[in-house]
Amino acid sequence: MRHVGQNDKCRARSRSLAVRCSVAALATAAVLTGCSDAGSSGSAPAGQGGPAKAPDAASARLAEQRRMVAAARKWRLDQVPLTAPAPPKVKPRITARAGFEVDHQEDENLPPVFTTVPTDKKIVFLTIDDGAEKDPRFLEMMRELKVPYTAFLSNYLVKDDYGYFRKSQAYGNTLDNHTLTHPYLPGLSYEQQRQEICGMQDIMEKQYGKRPEVLRPPYGDYNQDTLRAAKSCGIKYAPIWNEEVFVDHWEYREDDKQLRKGDIVLTHFRGTDEWDGTMVDDMRRFLNKVTREGYAVARLEDYL
Repeated sequence: MRHVGQNDKCRARSRSLAVRCSVAALATAAVLTGCSDAGSSGSAPAGQGGPAKAPDAASARLAEQRRMVAAARKWRLDQVPLTAPAPPKVKPRITARAGFEVDHQEDENLPPVFTTVPTDKKIVFLTIDDGAEKDPRFLEMMRELKVPYTAFLSNYLVKDDYGYFRKSQAYGNTLDNHTLTHPYLPGLSYEQQRQEICGMQDIMEKQYGKRPEVLRPPYGDYNQDTLRAAKSCGIKYAPIWNEEVFVDHWEYREDDKQLRKGDIVLTHFRGTDEWDGTMVDDMRRFLNKVTREGYAVARLEDYL
Protein backbone atom coordinates (compact mmCIF):
# COMPACT_ATOMS: atom_id res chain seq x y z
CA MET A 1 0.00 0.00 0.00
CA ARG A 2 1.40 3.36 -1.00
CA HIS A 3 1.26 5.95 1.76
CA VAL A 4 0.94 9.67 1.21
CA GLY A 5 2.30 11.46 4.24
CA GLN A 6 0.69 14.61 5.57
CA ASN A 7 2.94 17.63 5.53
CA ASP A 8 1.10 20.56 7.00
CA LYS A 9 3.98 23.03 7.32
CA CYS A 10 4.28 24.70 3.96
CA ARG A 11 5.61 27.97 2.65
CA ALA A 12 3.02 30.03 0.87
CA ARG A 13 3.45 31.69 -2.46
CA SER A 14 1.89 35.05 -3.17
CA ARG A 15 -1.85 34.81 -2.66
CA SER A 16 -3.03 38.11 -4.13
CA LEU A 17 -5.56 36.92 -6.74
CA ALA A 18 -7.70 39.26 -8.77
CA VAL A 19 -11.12 38.25 -10.01
CA ARG A 20 -10.54 37.39 -13.66
CA CYS A 21 -12.43 38.23 -16.76
CA SER A 22 -14.74 35.23 -16.48
CA VAL A 23 -16.31 36.59 -13.29
CA ALA A 24 -16.56 40.08 -14.71
CA ALA A 25 -18.14 38.77 -17.88
CA LEU A 26 -20.63 36.74 -15.91
CA ALA A 27 -21.52 39.77 -13.84
CA THR A 28 -22.03 41.85 -16.97
CA ALA A 29 -24.20 39.16 -18.52
CA ALA A 30 -26.28 39.01 -15.37
CA VAL A 31 -26.82 42.77 -15.40
CA LEU A 32 -27.73 42.82 -19.10
CA THR A 33 -30.17 39.97 -18.62
CA GLY A 34 -31.65 41.83 -15.68
CA CYS A 35 -32.20 44.92 -17.84
CA SER A 36 -33.94 42.89 -20.53
CA ASP A 37 -36.26 41.43 -17.89
CA ALA A 38 -37.16 44.83 -16.43
CA GLY A 39 -40.87 45.37 -16.31
CA SER A 40 -41.71 41.65 -16.28
CA SER A 41 -41.23 40.99 -12.58
CA GLY A 42 -44.69 39.54 -12.08
CA SER A 43 -45.85 42.28 -9.69
CA ALA A 44 -49.40 43.56 -9.97
CA PRO A 45 -49.64 46.80 -12.08
CA ALA A 46 -49.92 50.02 -10.08
CA GLY A 47 -53.47 50.87 -9.10
CA GLN A 48 -54.89 47.38 -9.72
CA GLY A 49 -54.41 46.13 -6.17
CA GLY A 50 -53.88 42.54 -5.09
CA PRO A 51 -50.72 40.91 -3.73
CA ALA A 52 -47.54 40.86 -5.79
CA LYS A 53 -46.84 37.55 -7.50
CA ALA A 54 -43.88 35.45 -6.48
CA PRO A 55 -40.80 35.89 -8.72
CA ASP A 56 -40.76 33.44 -11.60
CA ALA A 57 -38.10 30.77 -11.97
CA ALA A 58 -36.02 32.81 -14.43
CA SER A 59 -35.91 35.77 -12.05
CA ALA A 60 -34.90 33.51 -9.18
CA ARG A 61 -32.11 31.98 -11.25
CA LEU A 62 -30.87 35.42 -12.24
CA ALA A 63 -30.86 36.58 -8.63
CA GLU A 64 -28.90 33.50 -7.56
CA GLN A 65 -26.45 33.98 -10.44
CA ARG A 66 -25.84 37.55 -9.34
CA ARG A 67 -25.41 36.44 -5.73
CA MET A 68 -22.83 33.82 -6.72
CA VAL A 69 -20.91 36.31 -8.83
CA ALA A 70 -20.79 38.67 -5.86
CA ALA A 71 -19.66 35.85 -3.56
CA ALA A 72 -16.89 34.80 -5.96
CA ARG A 73 -15.72 38.41 -6.11
CA LYS A 74 -15.88 38.76 -2.31
CA TRP A 75 -13.67 35.70 -1.77
CA ARG A 76 -11.34 36.67 -4.66
CA LEU A 77 -11.93 33.59 -6.78
CA ASP A 78 -11.00 33.45 -10.44
CA GLN A 79 -14.44 32.08 -11.39
CA VAL A 80 -17.76 31.14 -9.86
CA PRO A 81 -17.55 27.50 -8.68
CA LEU A 82 -19.41 25.04 -10.88
CA THR A 83 -22.60 23.42 -9.62
CA ALA A 84 -22.48 19.67 -9.10
CA PRO A 85 -25.07 17.50 -10.87
CA ALA A 86 -27.86 15.90 -8.88
CA PRO A 87 -26.75 12.83 -6.89
CA PRO A 88 -27.24 9.51 -8.66
CA LYS A 89 -30.49 7.65 -7.98
CA VAL A 90 -28.51 4.43 -7.97
CA LYS A 91 -25.36 4.71 -5.86
CA PRO A 92 -22.12 3.38 -7.36
CA ARG A 93 -20.66 0.17 -5.99
CA ILE A 94 -17.69 1.08 -3.83
CA THR A 95 -14.87 -1.45 -3.56
CA ALA A 96 -11.37 -1.31 -2.15
CA ARG A 97 -8.82 0.22 -4.46
CA ALA A 98 -6.54 -2.41 -6.01
CA GLY A 99 -3.58 -2.91 -3.72
CA PHE A 100 -5.40 -1.36 -0.76
CA GLU A 101 -7.23 -4.53 0.29
CA VAL A 102 -6.52 -6.47 3.49
CA ASP A 103 -6.79 -10.22 4.05
CA HIS A 104 -10.41 -11.39 4.00
CA GLN A 105 -11.52 -8.03 2.60
CA GLU A 106 -14.36 -9.56 0.58
CA ASP A 107 -15.42 -12.60 2.57
CA GLU A 108 -15.65 -10.58 5.80
CA ASN A 109 -17.25 -7.64 3.97
CA LEU A 110 -14.81 -5.19 5.54
CA PRO A 111 -15.11 -1.43 4.89
CA PRO A 112 -13.34 -0.64 1.60
CA VAL A 113 -10.43 1.78 1.49
CA PHE A 114 -10.66 3.87 -1.68
CA THR A 115 -9.39 7.13 -3.16
CA THR A 116 -11.84 7.70 -6.00
CA VAL A 117 -15.60 7.19 -6.39
CA PRO A 118 -16.76 5.51 -9.63
CA THR A 119 -18.61 8.15 -11.67
CA ASP A 120 -18.77 9.50 -15.21
CA LYS A 121 -19.47 13.01 -13.90
CA LYS A 122 -16.75 15.63 -13.76
CA ILE A 123 -16.82 16.02 -10.00
CA VAL A 124 -14.43 15.80 -7.06
CA PHE A 125 -15.07 15.47 -3.34
CA LEU A 126 -13.60 17.81 -0.71
CA THR A 127 -12.67 16.29 2.65
CA ILE A 128 -11.13 18.16 5.58
CA ASP A 129 -9.37 16.43 8.46
CA ASP A 130 -8.96 16.68 12.21
CA GLY A 131 -10.52 20.00 13.37
CA ALA A 132 -7.60 21.97 14.82
CA GLU A 133 -8.42 25.34 13.19
CA LYS A 134 -11.89 26.80 13.67
CA ASP A 135 -12.00 29.76 11.32
CA PRO A 136 -15.45 31.42 11.15
CA ARG A 137 -14.58 33.02 7.81
CA PHE A 138 -14.12 29.55 6.34
CA LEU A 139 -17.67 28.61 7.35
CA GLU A 140 -18.94 31.87 5.86
CA MET A 141 -17.03 31.35 2.61
CA MET A 142 -18.19 27.80 2.02
CA ARG A 143 -21.78 28.64 2.88
CA GLU A 144 -21.91 31.62 0.53
CA LEU A 145 -20.28 29.66 -2.30
CA LYS A 146 -22.43 26.56 -1.67
CA VAL A 147 -19.41 24.25 -1.67
CA PRO A 148 -20.04 20.98 0.23
CA TYR A 149 -17.39 19.14 2.20
CA THR A 150 -16.95 16.25 4.61
CA ALA A 151 -15.18 16.92 7.90
CA PHE A 152 -13.33 14.01 9.51
CA LEU A 153 -13.06 14.92 13.20
CA SER A 154 -10.69 13.84 15.98
CA ASN A 155 -12.08 14.44 19.45
CA TYR A 156 -8.91 15.75 21.07
CA LEU A 157 -8.92 18.66 18.59
CA VAL A 158 -12.64 19.46 18.45
CA LYS A 159 -13.69 19.05 22.09
CA ASP A 160 -12.86 22.66 22.92
CA ASP A 161 -15.56 23.85 20.50
CA TYR A 162 -18.07 21.22 19.39
CA GLY A 163 -20.37 24.10 18.46
CA TYR A 164 -18.19 25.21 15.56
CA PHE A 165 -18.75 21.91 13.79
CA ARG A 166 -22.40 21.88 14.80
CA LYS A 167 -22.73 25.05 12.76
CA SER A 168 -20.92 23.39 9.85
CA GLN A 169 -23.38 20.51 10.08
CA ALA A 170 -26.33 22.92 10.13
CA TYR A 171 -25.04 24.37 6.85
CA GLY A 172 -25.45 20.95 5.23
CA ASN A 173 -21.98 19.48 5.59
CA THR A 174 -21.25 15.97 6.86
CA LEU A 175 -19.25 15.12 9.98
CA ASP A 176 -17.43 11.78 10.08
CA ASN A 177 -15.04 9.77 12.26
CA HIS A 178 -11.29 10.40 12.47
CA THR A 179 -10.75 8.65 15.86
CA LEU A 180 -10.44 10.02 19.38
CA THR A 181 -6.75 10.93 19.47
CA HIS A 182 -5.46 10.53 15.87
CA PRO A 183 -3.04 7.66 16.56
CA TYR A 184 -1.11 5.44 14.17
CA LEU A 185 -3.75 2.71 14.23
CA PRO A 186 -1.65 -0.24 12.93
CA GLY A 187 0.57 0.20 15.99
CA LEU A 188 -2.34 -0.53 18.32
CA SER A 189 -4.03 -3.76 19.28
CA TYR A 190 -7.46 -4.64 17.93
CA GLU A 191 -9.12 -3.60 21.19
CA GLN A 192 -7.20 -0.31 21.31
CA GLN A 193 -8.20 0.45 17.73
CA ARG A 194 -11.80 -0.38 18.50
CA GLN A 195 -11.72 1.97 21.49
CA GLU A 196 -10.40 4.79 19.29
CA ILE A 197 -13.07 4.27 16.63
CA CYS A 198 -16.09 3.28 18.72
CA GLY A 199 -15.26 5.93 21.31
CA MET A 200 -15.43 8.59 18.61
CA GLN A 201 -18.71 7.10 17.39
CA ASP A 202 -20.16 7.66 20.87
CA ILE A 203 -19.02 11.29 20.91
CA MET A 204 -20.30 11.96 17.40
CA GLU A 205 -23.71 10.60 18.37
CA LYS A 206 -23.83 12.65 21.56
CA GLN A 207 -22.63 15.91 20.01
CA TYR A 208 -24.05 15.67 16.47
CA GLY A 209 -26.95 13.23 16.73
CA LYS A 210 -25.60 10.49 14.48
CA ARG A 211 -23.10 7.64 14.48
CA PRO A 212 -21.14 8.00 11.21
CA GLU A 213 -20.81 5.20 8.70
CA VAL A 214 -17.58 6.67 7.33
CA LEU A 215 -14.11 6.59 8.91
CA ARG A 216 -10.83 8.03 7.69
CA PRO A 217 -7.94 6.28 9.46
CA PRO A 218 -5.36 8.85 10.60
CA TYR A 219 -2.50 9.36 8.14
CA GLY A 220 -4.30 6.97 5.78
CA ASP A 221 -2.71 4.04 7.66
CA TYR A 222 -4.62 0.90 8.57
CA ASN A 223 -4.43 -2.87 8.79
CA GLN A 224 -6.89 -5.74 8.94
CA ASP A 225 -7.66 -5.07 12.61
CA THR A 226 -8.48 -1.45 11.75
CA LEU A 227 -11.17 -2.45 9.27
CA ARG A 228 -12.51 -5.22 11.51
CA ALA A 229 -12.75 -2.82 14.43
CA ALA A 230 -14.33 -0.16 12.22
CA LYS A 231 -16.97 -2.60 10.98
CA SER A 232 -17.81 -3.61 14.56
CA CYS A 233 -18.38 0.09 15.33
CA GLY A 234 -20.85 0.54 12.45
CA ILE A 235 -18.44 1.87 9.82
CA LYS A 236 -19.18 0.93 6.20
CA TYR A 237 -16.58 2.97 4.27
CA ALA A 238 -12.97 4.06 4.84
CA PRO A 239 -12.09 6.63 2.16
CA ILE A 240 -8.66 8.17 2.06
CA TRP A 241 -7.61 10.52 -0.78
CA ASN A 242 -6.06 10.87 -4.22
CA GLU A 243 -4.87 14.48 -3.93
CA GLU A 244 -4.01 16.79 -1.05
CA VAL A 245 -4.21 20.56 -1.23
CA PHE A 246 -2.19 22.92 0.94
CA VAL A 247 -2.28 26.66 1.15
CA ASP A 248 0.63 26.95 -1.31
CA HIS A 249 0.71 23.71 -3.35
CA TRP A 250 -0.95 20.42 -4.28
CA GLU A 251 0.33 16.87 -3.79
CA TYR A 252 -0.78 13.87 -5.86
CA ARG A 253 -0.99 10.11 -5.43
CA GLU A 254 -0.85 9.47 -9.18
CA ASP A 255 2.39 10.03 -11.09
CA ASP A 256 0.72 12.11 -13.81
CA LYS A 257 -0.45 14.67 -11.22
CA GLN A 258 -3.90 14.97 -12.77
CA LEU A 259 -7.35 15.23 -11.24
CA ARG A 260 -9.72 12.41 -12.14
CA LYS A 261 -13.50 12.13 -12.12
CA GLY A 262 -14.62 11.13 -8.65
CA ASP A 263 -11.31 11.89 -6.91
CA ILE A 264 -11.32 12.51 -3.17
CA VAL A 265 -9.28 15.58 -2.21
CA LEU A 266 -7.84 16.04 1.28
CA THR A 267 -7.01 19.19 3.17
CA HIS A 268 -6.86 20.10 6.86
CA PHE A 269 -8.36 22.48 9.36
CA ARG A 270 -5.22 24.59 9.62
CA GLY A 271 -4.43 28.26 10.11
CA THR A 272 -1.53 30.68 10.25
CA ASP A 273 -0.01 28.93 13.28
CA GLU A 274 1.01 26.10 10.98
CA TRP A 275 0.54 27.46 7.45
CA ASP A 276 1.62 30.65 5.72
CA GLY A 277 -2.04 31.41 5.11
CA THR A 278 -5.58 30.78 6.25
CA MET A 279 -8.21 28.19 5.42
CA VAL A 280 -9.77 30.78 3.13
CA ASP A 281 -6.47 30.96 1.22
CA ASP A 282 -6.39 27.17 1.07
CA MET A 283 -9.94 26.97 -0.27
CA ARG A 284 -9.21 29.67 -2.84
CA ARG A 285 -6.34 27.56 -4.22
CA PHE A 286 -8.55 24.44 -4.23
CA LEU A 287 -11.56 26.07 -5.88
CA ASN A 288 -9.57 27.96 -8.49
CA LYS A 289 -7.89 24.77 -9.71
CA VAL A 290 -10.91 22.48 -9.79
CA THR A 291 -13.12 25.12 -11.42
CA ARG A 292 -10.48 26.02 -14.00
CA GLU A 293 -10.24 22.33 -14.95
CA GLY A 294 -14.01 22.01 -15.26
CA TYR A 295 -14.79 20.12 -12.06
CA ALA A 296 -17.65 20.72 -9.64
CA VAL A 297 -17.49 19.81 -5.95
CA ALA A 298 -20.03 17.18 -4.89
CA ARG A 299 -20.95 15.77 -1.48
CA LEU A 300 -19.17 12.47 -0.82
CA GLU A 301 -22.00 10.92 1.18
CA ASP A 302 -24.42 11.46 -1.71
CA TYR A 303 -22.46 8.78 -3.59
CA LEU A 304 -22.10 6.24 -0.75
